[in-house]
Amino acid sequence: MTTDDDVVAAAKRGDPDAWRELYRAHASRLLLWLRGRRSGEESAEDIASSAWLVAAEKIAAFHGTSDDFAGWLFGIARKLSANAQRRAVRRDQVPLGPAVAHSTPGPESDAGSGDWARRLLATLPERERDVVTCREVLDMDVTTTAAALEISAVAVRVAHHRALKRLRTRTELLPGM
Repeated sequence: MTTDDDVVAAAKRGDPDAWRELYRAHASRLLLWLRGRRSGEESAEDIASSAWLVAAEKIAAFHGTSDDFAGWLFGIARKLSANAQRRAVRRDQVPLGPAVAHSTPGPESDAGSGDWARRLLATLPERERDVVTCREVLDMDVTTTAAALEISAVAVRVAHHRALKRLRTRTELLPGM
């Protein structure tokens, strides 16, 4: 069993400085990841806030380091996001989101805004998109990504490989690339 590191142990005791440290380490990556997921009508900020509340309520059951905490927190957020998406489907109000064009424009068309990358990622299957986002955008390791997405480390490696291969193929078709 993994033992808690000092930050996690302090957070379990309710130390606000430990919670601040965990928040600083993981909040921006969590929000960035959630913005790339569809969550019905709920905003990424709302889901992230809910994930932090659930983490605070259930921290006593968590065991691990502050790095392990990231996988656990992202797993909570993933479940909350999926629940929000299911609620939106039940209400038959699923927003379609930004449409992905048949030919994905390159970075030159968006003046470096990053929209082309989001559209390109949106063409991937959900698992591959989540893995690439965790590994490449959020700089998570394989173990943390596996914990966050509740899949095996092997599944992370396979999805990552397949996604990068698809993205390479698609970017080779782009003008100027």
